[in-house]
Amino acid sequence: MNLQKETKTKKFENIFQQSIVNVMFTYNWCNERVKQAVLPYDITAQQFNVLRILRGQYPNASTINLIKERMLDKMSDASRIVDRLKQKELVIKETNGADRRAVDIMISDKGLALLKKMDKSISLAAIVEPNLTSDEAEQLNVLLDKLRGGEEPTL
Repeated sequence: MNLQKETKTKKFENIFQQSIVNVMFTYNWCNERVKQAVLPYDITAQQFNVLRILRGQYPNASTINLIKERMLDKMSDASRIVDRLKQKELVIKETNGADRRAVDIMISDKGLALLKKMDKSISLAAIVEPNLTSDEAEQLNVLLDKLRGGEEPTL
């Protein structure tokens, strides 16, 4: 289905406006699929993202700042997400031995086990694979990187 039908829009101001609306619409479309995929595991998409970041750092500890830098959703409250994951025993949070003001965050064995289980049933690639060839996916990545490569636009 095309964007105009999906958004019930008769026409866009120009092709550039249509492009940004399409990117935003597609982001929400993808995000909804990720939310549905993680729902059976009783975690949010943001919690899933944080767990994957921590697994990538494992066995080294992470900090809230490192997590914030690597999160896909920059508007998320990383501290609150980590606290919720700690309540679920999916992460370990400890005071840094060298700097008592700093907090070390590590994925727990339970968190690693959950991600291993999720890896078997969740494929982020499955969102794209049915609709794009690998050449098209590569072209899409090039175009999206190019879109972000310019200076910050003024709105």
